[in-house]
Amino acid sequence: MTTTRTLDLHGYQGCLALENGTTRVVLGPHCGGRVLSYTHGDTDVIALDPSQAGWTWRPGAAELDPWGGRFDVGPEYTLAPHPALWLGPWSAEADGGVARLASAVDPATGLQLVREFRLDAAGSHLRCTQRVTNAGAAPRAYCHWGRTLTPGGGVLVVPATPGSRLPRGYVQYDSERRALVDFLPDDPSVRLREGFLEVFGPLRHPKLCFDSTAGWLAYLLPPGLLFVKRWPVFPARPYAELGNFTLSVWCWQDRVCELEPIGPEEVLAPGAAASFTEDWWLLPFPFPARRDALDLGAVAERVAREAVG
Repeated sequence: MTTTRTLDLHGYQGCLALENGTTRVVLGPHCGGRVLSYTHGDTDVIALDPSQAGWTWRPGAAELDPWGGRFDVGPEYTLAPHPALWLGPWSAEADGGVARLASAVDPATGLQLVREFRLDAAGSHLRCTQRVTNAGAAPRAYCHWGRTLTPGGGVLVVPATPGSRLPRGYVQYDSERRALVDFLPDDPSVRLREGFLEVFGPLRHPKLCFDSTAGWLAYLLPPGLLFVKRWPVFPARPYAELGNFTLSVWCWQDRVCELEPIGPEEVLAPGAAASFTEDWWLLPFPFPARRDALDLGAVAERVAREAVG
């Protein structure tokens, strides 16, 4: 059974917690409507920066990039900056095992966001749905971005796309010259093995993008916990980023790794709305003695068997 209560976390009072005995999710509406904790047993897969504890934003004030289980809207480089959505205060409510965080209407984009979180009565399955409404007077195009920051030092597994237009199955952004995207990357910490793209060490440049059509990723954290995300992929629809990317990751040194499912382009008439759902699981799984020696077949089998529903 899933229960709901309020608690204080990371310097914020009145956070919403969903709990079912094995898993706890803590949501913070104070700075952008984030997941502040997603814990199974003693392991929390959400990365928070202690120096940001209790931080809040006001219009016109200095901005920062808050850590946590964030969500966003894009395209990344063409949608107007929207700090009121990304950093501003949201409202929060809970009903049984469901919690909802809602933004105000964003003055820059005319969008309003509602995020709904449902934790199963047993197990770690968390359903995260972001609903976007165009409250403006003109049509608006956007796409979904998941931006979950997790602790670094893990191993990322992404199913490769047969017949991908990307020669390596992924691209790598130049961290010093952001306008440059390498379509023929050769990073020693990324390899194609057994039908999967595997990231198993610090990257030369932290941002990668994929065109995977499988609609899932698995990130194995050193404590021995597999963080799995599933999301819908639409190969026939246009995607709004610089390429038809369905997933991005940003793995900075071994400190943090950001898991970023991307949705297709949505064009909303005034008053229209659209939703996008990510499903999350936390599955115990042994961390290999060497990061480059993960049993990929066992990971895929575990995902197929347990990350469902």
